[in-house]
Amino acid sequence: MMEAEVGHIVISLAGRDKERLFYVLKTEENFVYLADGSLRKIESCKKKKRKHVKVVSDDETRVSVKLRSGEKVLNSEMRKSLS
Repeated sequence: MMEAEVGHIVISLAGRDKERLFYVLKTEENFVYLADGSLRKIESCKKKKRKHVKVVSDDETRVSVKLRSGEKVLNSEMRKSLS
């Protein structure tokens, strides 16, 4: 199974946000920080254990490229990309 990295699209496997899609904003050893632009804004990203997310896509979307390069990403861009 692929590890979740910055810019990847993941699906939540547990919690009240189960089965929702998110972008990975930041990674730590056992945690990832997630946002989707609507339920979870970039400003208040969700800290979630790595084992509770599964990588759905590591495709190069405009949002994932911006996240990896450290550019500013808008919540609206994230919402459009995930819909």
